[in-house]
Amino acid sequence: MTAPADPHIPVLLDEVLAALAPAPGETMVDATFGAGGYTRALLTKGARVFAFDRDPDAIAAGRALESAEAGLILVPAEFSALAGELDARGVPPVDGVVMDIGVSSMQLDRPERGFSFQGDGPLDMRMSQSGPSAADFVNTADEALIADVLWRYGEEPRSRRVAKAIVAARPLTTTGALAQVVRRALGHRPHDKKDPATRAFQAIRIHVNRELEELARGLAAAERVLAPGGRLAVVTFHSLEDRLVKRFLRERSGSTPAGSRHRPEAREARSPSFEPAAKAVRPSAAEVARNPRARSATLRTARRTAAAAWDAGAEFVEA
Repeated sequence: MTAPADPHIPVLLDEVLAALAPAPGETMVDATFGAGGYTRALLTKGARVFAFDRDPDAIAAGRALESAEAGLILVPAEFSALAGELDARGVPPVDGVVMDIGVSSMQLDRPERGFSFQGDGPLDMRMSQSGPSAADFVNTADEALIADVLWRYGEEPRSRRVAKAIVAARPLTTTGALAQVVRRALGHRPHDKKDPATRAFQAIRIHVNRELEELARGLAAAERVLAPGGRLAVVTFHSLEDRLVKRFLRERSGSTPAGSRHRPEAREARSPSFEPAAKAVRPSAAEVARNPRARSATLRTARRTAAAAWDAGAEFVEA
């Protein structure tokens, strides 16, 4: 996603607050704390907030706010774990969950985190700062897997050419080196509107952080923790994420056809766990002018019904 002019400007904040309608005494979950923009807004409405982030830097930066706000509890965990984390703390069903999906500006703007080729840095990209890095992936994965990741998560039409170039250039240890390999493979002219390395960086980042799997599991976790009438608000920044959220809400609201040649009949009928989703919301021209990060954002919201959450077998990963 595009970095914002100000890392503390939450995207579609007014629209998110309208959908969540936080009231004093309610319990909300900010599943992606980041710089704390949504959390701060929820706290000003008198809500108690459980804020999750898997990035140790985001949690460390938020400790001062946590100390100053009695209603804030920071949880250093992936948001896919939010159901277990809240249960372990004895938290009853919550009134709202907000998710702002993707890489944060704090991560993009620090070259040492290795998320962007705008500044040269180590080829890392790990949101949690643990586990295999982007360098581990590009230097050890076979060419076919690299091509599949570039095609699936970056929608790169010449994924095989790029994968071949990456393998030929190994070892790669910096963001600048990887960007140059991709540019040479695809052809790059200085006046091109979009850097051809953008798709590859997106794809590798999504793969390294298991972002679509995390989103799918996070949505199912939100379904489990929301009280009847609880509100879900999800902001996404590219089509892969948005399609996954759209499909989840269609399924859970009973709007998906019973079966097709691509999808078998459901094993049994399930009661809708969400009301039909509200119409997707995009940022206004004025917001995009204030905050360029908002340009590609889409907000989808829905309200929880009283029906039981669907079982874990109903979770999905692919959009």
